[in-house]
Parts: sequence; structure tokens; C-alpha cells
Amino acid sequence: MISNRRYWFLIGLICLVYLAGMFVTLFENDSAQFAVMAMRMVQENDFTHLFKGPNEYLDKPHMHYWLAALSFKFFGIRDWAYRIPGILATLLAAYSCFGLGKLLYNADVGRFAALIFMTCQTIVLGAIDVRTDAVLTGFTILSVWQLAAYIEEQQLKNLLWGAFAAGMAFATKGQIALVVIGLCVLCHLAYTRRWHLLLNYRVLLALLVFGVTISPMLYAYYQQFDLHPEKVIRGRNERSGIFFIFWEQSFERMSGEGIGKNSSDFFFFFHTFLWVFLPWSLLALLGYFWRVKTFVKMRFKYIQGFEFLTLGGITFIFFLISFAQFKLPHYMNIMMPLYAVLTASYIYSLQKFTKKSMIKALLGFQYFVLSIVYIFALLVCFYVFKFTTWYNYVLLFSGLGLVIYFCLKREPSYVRLITLSVYASLLLNGVMNLHFYPHLLEYQAGSTMAKKIKANAIDVNDIYKISEEHTWSLDFYNKKPVTISSITDLMQVENAWVYASDNELKKLQEAGIDWDKKLTVNQFRITRLQAKFLNPNTRKKIVNKRHLVHLK
Repeated sequence: MISNRRYWFLIGLICLVYLAGMFVTLFENDSAQFAVMAMRMVQENDFTHLFKGPNEYLDKPHMHYWLAALSFKFFGIRDWAYRIPGILATLLAAYSCFGLGKLLYNADVGRFAALIFMTCQTIVLGAIDVRTDAVLTGFTILSVWQLAAYIEEQQLKNLLWGAFAAGMAFATKGQIALVVIGLCVLCHLAYTRRWHLLLNYRVLLALLVFGVTISPMLYAYYQQFDLHPEKVIRGRNERSGIFFIFWEQSFERMSGEGIGKNSSDFFFFFHTFLWVFLPWSLLALLGYFWRVKTFVKMRFKYIQGFEFLTLGGITFIFFLISFAQFKLPHYMNIMMPLYAVLTASYIYSLQKFTKKSMIKALLGFQYFVLSIVYIFALLVCFYVFKFTTWYNYVLLFSGLGLVIYFCLKREPSYVRLITLSVYASLLLNGVMNLHFYPHLLEYQAGSTMAKKIKANAIDVNDIYKISEEHTWSLDFYNKKPVTISSITDLMQVENAWVYASDNELKKLQEAGIDWDKKLTVNQFRITRLQAKFLNPNTRKKIVNKRHLVHLK
């Protein structure tokens, strides 16, 4: 569809955007929290027990933390080291998109699916704000690809690789991995009418590989929870970690029990999809409805060259997760490879069957998306957080010039459709990773205070806090969780520094405690942006303060 030279040039630019995000300060809450959890594994040389602050952690399995801890072992406790496993898993997912697209269609669809996946907004964001979903997505789509390849070609190696990847995905986030993999595989089996493959003895080998892969995670759960029924987790004792991961986990997510409810909106993921799959959202929706229409016309008869894996997987997974009472946008990341393959096949069909009028209409819409990104980039750079150095201007105008060049270049419409869609993602995320996030994170108190602590040569062992409010970024960049103390106990400590909010300083004063040194930084919940914060004229009104005071 596009030349190899153009394709690899775009892939190279995408990788540069990912690379730029590697060195940005970790975000609170999840990225910094998970990094601290992995850091504790390394520092305490304990890889079987997971802790979230002072509390034992049951919610998610161990694989993501083990991989991050392994990276820390090799590269040291650094933010970019924490991101390495997630980025590698994202590249694995992109390669698996290529493999699945090639298997179900052809190499062109596969190449384009990888490009779409790597540039959709939630995946680029997930490579900088790394959570468990990056590793989960990588191994889930690898498993789907390999198991689909087994159904098509009956090669034992594909079945065993699929089982191994499924085990890795399950050991990363639990049952959701098996639900996604299972639904995709069942859809492919149903459409190809190859149910007999389930009765083959090879399935037992796959189950054995799966069991061996998840056994370290099960052992860790058993050691931390099953051997200690006296532990009270979320108000209950006699919690079995093994029973939890095999049965309770997803039901808690669906019902909101244990972790709470944050959305009963059935359509949450429908409107969330419009931004998480940018700049390809409209193309994906059209591709989805085109595929539905095709299968209705065919009455779901099996025809060589068609597949139901992506359509069926998307439909059933989307419907299922929409009933969950606890929802977050990144829960959709695991579905992005399926959307990427579906969208790639749709655009390929438009080009193959010379649907020139539709391609031109879609190109016009993508110009609109690009113009919105263009305006947003200028607002970020010249209004929200103004440029302060000359090289910022060079980078921005080089990027804008490249976009304008390809807008004006005379090429076939489908080539421009692909190229300009990719450039919309590159422009947006280049500005975000190189300029917006670094300035935004100046308002994350913990990481900013950690720099001041280092600059003032303050011993991190002397730092305390008087509340159980989490301080993940401060913990990580200090390389030590802040000690929780009562006000009474603080009175007995020599050379104590206290990290506190305005209200907590008042409590210290009311207790008759005074200080002789004070460091202050800005604090804002950066993952919950508001218009008042983005507006520099009203920003100060909603920004809070955090203080580090040295007690007399």
C-alpha cells in the first residue's frame, strides 16, 4: 500500500516518539505506584510478596512487577528502566498485529495493522504512562495470533507459543487475558468450523505449558496469602490468592465489590473509544460496520478470505466489559490490536476495490483531524506551556514543515490517507512527550520535591509523613518509601523532615511543633486535567502546595 521506504521511515519516527517518552518523569498514580512496588522487590530481595504502601497487594498478579524488577536489576532503579518492559511488550504487540494481519489477510494488511496499533493514542500514551496493560496487551495478542495460526496450519509450535503467551498474559492481569484470548479463538473456530481441533491430544500439551508458565505466579500468591489465612485483606481474612486470581478477581471488577464503583454508564467505552483510537477512530467505526454488513449479507457462511476473529472478538469483549461497574479508559488497550487489524483490512479493501470517492471523503476527514492536532500543538507550545528555548522552536517547526510537505505532495489518496493519519499521531505525541508532559510534571509534587531533596543533600531516611496518603513519585525518586509516623512519635525524632500538605502543617502547629527550614512545591493531580489548569491565567487558583519542613 505504501513503499517500504515510507513505511520504515514512519516506523522510525514512531520509535523516536516512544524513545522521547522513556525519559519523562513517572506519572502518579499507577506508573509511579507500580514502579515503587517493583523497586521494593529489588531492594528487599523479596519477589513473592507484593505490597501497595504498607498494605499487602492482592489485586493484580506479579508478572508486570517481576519484569520491571528485572529491568531494575540490569539498569538500576530509574524511570526509563521501569518503562523498558512495557515498551518491549508494545513492540511485541505491534509485531503480533503484523503476524495476525498477514495470517488472516496478507502482508500489506499486517504491516499497516502494526502501524495503526503503534500510533493509536492510548497505546502511545501507554508507552509513557506504563501500567500492567502494556505487558498484558503484548502477550494477549501474541497468544491470539499463535493460536489462530495453529487453527489455520496445525503446527504444534504455534499452539505451544500461544499457550505460553496466554500464561504470561494471565500472570500479568488475570482472567481478562483468558477472556479476550478465549473469545477470539472461539470466534475463529466457530467461523472456520474446526471444532475438532479442541479434541486433539495436543491441547493437553498446551494446558501443561500454560500451567508451567503461571506456576511461579501461583506459588507467590500461595506463599503470601494461602499460607496465611489470618491476614485481613479488604476487611476479610482467609483470603486465598489462588482462588482470587482464578475466580474472584474479574467478578470484583464487574460488580465493583472490593475496589468500588466508578461508572455504571453502559456506554462509557463507546465514547471513550473515540479518543483512545485517534487518529483512526472514524476509519475503525466504518470498518466495523462494513464488516457487520458483509457478514449479514453472507449469513455468516464460511468463505475463504474472510475472518470473524476480529469482528467477533471486538463485539463480545466490548459488550462484556461495558457491564463492569469499575471502568477506566486503559481497559480498552487489550482490544486495540483487534481494531488495528480490522481497520487495516478495511482500508486495504478500499484501495483494492478502488473506492476512490470513499477514500477521498475519509482523507478529507483526516485533514480535519490533522488540523485539530495542529491547532492543539500550537496552543500547547505558545499558550498552555510557552516555549522557553530556541531548540523547541526548531523541533516544532521542523515537525510542522514535514506535515505541510506531505499535505502538499501529490500522491495517491490512499497513500496520503495513511501518511497524514500517522503524522497526526506523531505531531500530537511528539509535542506531548517532548514539551507538554515535562512541563506538566513540574506540578507533580512528589517528583519535584525529590529533586529539591537531592539538591539540598537531605537524607531520605530522615523524611516522614503524618498521613497514609500515598506519595508514589516521592518514594520512587527518593528510592525509599516515606516513613509514616504519628505527630506524637515525631516529637521524639531528631533531625526529622516532614512532607506535608497545608492542612497537615496546621496540625503540626496545633500540636505545638515548629520548624526552621521549609521547602515548597506545587501540586496538582496531573492525570485529571481541567480547563482551569490548562489556562495559565487561572492555573494558580486550583494548584495546591506540598511542603517539606525541618522540625526544630
